[in-house]
Amino acid sequence: MTVYLWPILFALFVWWFSTGAIIYLDGLPRRTFKWSMLGATALFGGALYGLWASRGDTTVNGAYIAFASALIAWGWHEISFYMGYVTGPRRHACEEGCDGIAHFGHALMVSLWHELAIVVSFGVVLWLTWDGANQIGRWTFVILWWMHESARINVFLGVRNVNEHFLPPHLAYLKSFLKQRPMNLLFPVSVTVSTIICAVLATEAALADNPFDQAGYTFLATMMALAILEHWFLVLPVPAEAMWNWSMKSREAPRRHDTDTRRVVAQHGHAHPHAHGHDHGHRHAHAPIARLRSAN
Repeated sequence: MTVYLWPILFALFVWWFSTGAIIYLDGLPRRTFKWSMLGATALFGGALYGLWASRGDTTVNGAYIAFASALIAWGWHEISFYMGYVTGPRRHACEEGCDGIAHFGHALMVSLWHELAIVVSFGVVLWLTWDGANQIGRWTFVILWWMHESARINVFLGVRNVNEHFLPPHLAYLKSFLKQRPMNLLFPVSVTVSTIICAVLATEAALADNPFDQAGYTFLATMMALAILEHWFLVLPVPAEAMWNWSMKSREAPRRHDTDTRRVVAQHGHAHPHAHGHDHGHRHAHAPIARLRSAN
């Protein structure tokens, strides 16, 4: 039984923690972004090596390494997008009344480089694992890609919970591409397809006759189940974003400092001589992509 339990718990924790960590890092002052990107890029390189090194490893450890490597590789794309490094040629909001094909084209342009980077990364992952018996990393990346694209289009078409307050100030223009409505026609299709795939993967895990396949298919089924859950979070009247409220604390300190500075200005007519320099470069968030993965 533990061969199923531990992969489920591991996948749940990494999904929850990595999402929150990206939100937290994105809420820090922008001067820190270059260091976050350098760290993420180093981890990305290590993840690609992990996928290559584990491609022939059909042990339980090999399944864990491949799965974690794919998640880390995907995390680079999330960080690079939300920090504004790899987005698209359009960096401004649509005007009021923009709709239809033109609006969809504008939405594509705001994340074009991001989407192309994912395609390139998948090509690299495919190449690194092509002749290997361990394909868990490759299929993990595919599931994450599916989660991303499906949630992104659903948010564009309209869902109840767009979670726009997770967007950082430098990506505020993305709000014009988020539509709030109870549901859209694509949503039931996305959930149905995801549920069928999840059932197939769960069945493969249950019928597997070796620990590697049991762990590997459990990882994939769990990620697919999380994809379904995230989609339901978009339309159900539940405060699912509360799971990541801890990650917003990186935006509270700059906001408190800004409030204190305005109070000093109001009381004395000018700011403390060091206040402006300390606050330089800070950006503040107002009051979540799918989740990061839902909104991007």
